[in-house]
Amino acid sequence: MIKTIGVIAALTLKEAARRRVLRALAALTVLLLSLSAWGFSRIDTEFGGLTTGEARMVASIVLNLVMFGLSLIAALGTAFLAGPTLSGEFESGISLAMLARPVRRGWILLGKWLGLVVFGSGFVAVAGLAQLIIVKVTVGYWPPHPLTGLALLAGQATVLLTLGLLLSAVVSPMASGVVAVGLFGATWIAGVVGTVGEDLGNESVARVGTVSRALLPTDGLWQGTMNAFQDPSAMAQLTSGAGASPFISANSVTLAYLAWSATWIALILGLAGVALARRDL
Repeated sequence: MIKTIGVIAALTLKEAARRRVLRALAALTVLLLSLSAWGFSRIDTEFGGLTTGEARMVASIVLNLVMFGLSLIAALGTAFLAGPTLSGEFESGISLAMLARPVRRGWILLGKWLGLVVFGSGFVAVAGLAQLIIVKVTVGYWPPHPLTGLALLAGQATVLLTLGLLLSAVVSPMASGVVAVGLFGATWIAGVVGTVGEDLGNESVARVGTVSRALLPTDGLWQGTMNAFQDPSAMAQLTSGAGASPFISANSVTLAYLAWSATWIALILGLAGVALARRDL
């Protein structure tokens, strides 16, 4: 079983490397990194006279802004790669050849999920590290917990691609990608609304963010990502009004939330297995 899952994961990686969406993903990433390099190099010029603490604060906020763009690219890539993974093979008839052998559908699902996780995590690691190096070279800023931030960003991509696999087991490839990205965006907006509610002391509005982060853990992991990339001393200089910024997070991810995120992934992957088992070939 383990060998079969590993083979399917390797084939999934090769298949992902051949898809056109990967070229678009690479082009968007290069464009984002190039624009960020230019933008960070202009910080001293545009914000002359900043103290060291203020410069680190600006670098923290701009870094989170750029990392959000990176997370959006990762979301688009993983969602539209996960979509054709299951439903595309059912529609093309490739799954008939695979399932004719003594290979269980659950093994296929786990292999494809593992391959996509490796792909998404690898993309986040390479692109994210490149962005951190750009920030270090241009403005001399290095975040306090870079590995934690990149790991949470990879976790966000894993959550979304798992959702994409579930959707691809029941709807068309295009629809699964659109729905997954749409839910990603809606959860982020709900998280911003919840943060504003927390700053204003409105429990009803704050609950919007809490509920959305429980239903889809992408924004909760993103909050932890921002917190990991922020400079603690710079955060101490922020006024109360600045806390409402969507690219500032005062809260780190708790172990309980990480456990819930892992449980959520397992539940959604299990639902995808059930949907795949009931699907007609």
